[in-house]
Amino acid sequence: MFNKLISIVFLSATLCVAADEEVVTPLSIGAKAPAFSLEGTDGKTYTLDSFKEAEILVVIFTSNHCPDARASRQRINTFAKDYKTKGVEVVAISGNDSSALSPWELGFSVYGDTFDEMKIVAKEEGYVHPFLYDGDTQVVSKAYGALATPHCFVFNGERNLIYHGRFDNGRRNPGPASENNVIDIVNGVFAGQVIDESKAVTRPFGCSTKWSWKGNNVKAVQDKWDALPVTVAPLTLEEAKNLAENKTKKVRVINFWSTTCGPCVAEFPDLSYINQRFSKRPFEVITVSLDDPSDTDSVQTFLEAETMPVSPHKAKEMKAEGRTTNNYHFKSDELDKLADIFDAKWQGPIPHTIVVAPGGEISYRHSGQLDPVELTRAIVLAIEKATSGTKH
Repeated sequence: MFNKLISIVFLSATLCVAADEEVVTPLSIGAKAPAFSLEGTDGKTYTLDSFKEAEILVVIFTSNHCPDARASRQRINTFAKDYKTKGVEVVAISGNDSSALSPWELGFSVYGDTFDEMKIVAKEEGYVHPFLYDGDTQVVSKAYGALATPHCFVFNGERNLIYHGRFDNGRRNPGPASENNVIDIVNGVFAGQVIDESKAVTRPFGCSTKWSWKGNNVKAVQDKWDALPVTVAPLTLEEAKNLAENKTKKVRVINFWSTTCGPCVAEFPDLSYINQRFSKRPFEVITVSLDDPSDTDSVQTFLEAETMPVSPHKAKEMKAEGRTTNNYHFKSDELDKLADIFDAKWQGPIPHTIVVAPGGEISYRHSGQLDPVELTRAIVLAIEKATSGTKH
């Protein structure tokens, strides 16, 4: 399951400082490039000597999950492709420990930062540069002083550091940037220019590196999530209409299920994880049980066991909507009316899952056990469209 592929840990936004927390400092300008030996997503092992023929080496610490890193990855890929013939080699390294990532930090991406997911991203994005993994030990990331993703380090032919900081000022916009720091530095070297000291170091705005020590409070905070109350309310056709119309600014995943449906039960851990993962985004999971009206206790017990609470970040919004829960039990035989309200194309089998955009448009539907990657992709795209109309 997808929630086994990625970390299922949950961190507080205000983690306590761990006793073993280290101070990580970026290399100084002029410093030599630290040696490394890391496995790439292509199955090869790369060392610093793997790039010894390059006139300029650009080492970029990046990640799959970070919105800033995601937005810049095709700009970086294009740079690597265009400048390879000019003697520039680009190598990307992910130093994040995936177990130090909270689910909500993955709420901007389809994939997390495990090595297996790096392989998928490298293939889907068509990376022309190596993508190396340092998440297990983080030795290389510490040696270079990678503070954020992306954080770029540019070395000359003697492998002395001549620049470190952001790749460009594009931030979370996948379009062209107006300030291209790394490209300007590289072009300046080829033009024989002396690098202005004021431009040799910039701030690498982006998600902070997920050091292993950040996971020390994971279990305690996960326990808090697991202890959140789980509630269920009867669903009327009138309330169903309100939910389907979605007159909010949130994307909704609405799942129809039953405790006696095998695929429904099998997919619920993924659905529960998705509820937690996107808990801080303009998003919510709504479950609708089609169990017999007399099975109220079974529905409640199942949802508690599967941990499907109302996110604390959504409680205030829900109250303003006149709702008390995200879980409903449809205790009526008027199933055709229910289906027509939510999704006229739904033919009846459960589980059935839909993604509903603000305003009520269905952007994704699926009958049968859900594919968590496919559903996550649909959620990310729907949220991006709802918040900015921009895909990245």
